[in-house]
Amino acid sequence: MTNQISDNVLIERIIAGDKPLFSTLIERHKDYAFTLALRVLNNREDAEEVAHDAFLKALRSLSSFKMESKFTTWFYKIVVNMAISRRRKKSLDTQEIEVSNTQHYSTFDDLGGMPKEDRKFFINKAIDLLKDEEKVLITLFYFEELDMEEISDITGIDKNNLKVKMFRARKKLAGVLTSMLKDEIHSLL
Repeated sequence: MTNQISDNVLIERIIAGDKPLFSTLIERHKDYAFTLALRVLNNREDAEEVAHDAFLKALRSLSSFKMESKFTTWFYKIVVNMAISRRRKKSLDTQEIEVSNTQHYSTFDDLGGMPKEDRKFFINKAIDLLKDEEKVLITLFYFEELDMEEISDITGIDKNNLKVKMFRARKKLAGVLTSMLKDEIHSLL
C-alpha cells in the first residue's frame, strides 16, 4: 500500500512522526542513490557509504525540505554533494582527457551495431574517465532522464551554463568513446 503513496505524502507522514515510513523512501531511491555515488567515486564501498550517509542526512534534514521541488531533486543533490566531498577527501587523481576539435560524433552511431552488453561496457568505461561534474551531468540527463531545470536544481549550475557544460561533457564523452573504440579495433587486428 505504501508503494502507491507519493514521496511528498510519505514525507508529511514521516515528519508527523511515522518514522518507519522512511524505509519506503529508501527502497524507492536506494538504487539510484548508489548509482549516482558510484559514478562520482568509482568505488563500490565508498558509494554504498555515501548513499547510506545521504539517507541519514536526508532523514535528519527532512523537516527543512520545502516540497517546492521533487524529493528526488533535493535528495540527489545531497548524494552528489556528499560523493564529491568524499572524492575530494580521498584526493584521488583523475585522468585529464584531451579532446581535439577535429573529432566527430559518429562514434555514437557506430555503437548501434554492437551487442548491448558491449555498448554498456564501453559507455560506462568512458563515463568513468570523465571529470566528476561531467559524470554527474551525463548520469542525471541520460540515465535518470531529468530535464535541465531539475539538473540545475541538483547541481546548482545556472541553466545557461548547464547547457554549455552538457555540450562539452557530451563532446568529451564522444571523444573518449572514439579513442576507446579505435584502440579496441587496433587490438583486435
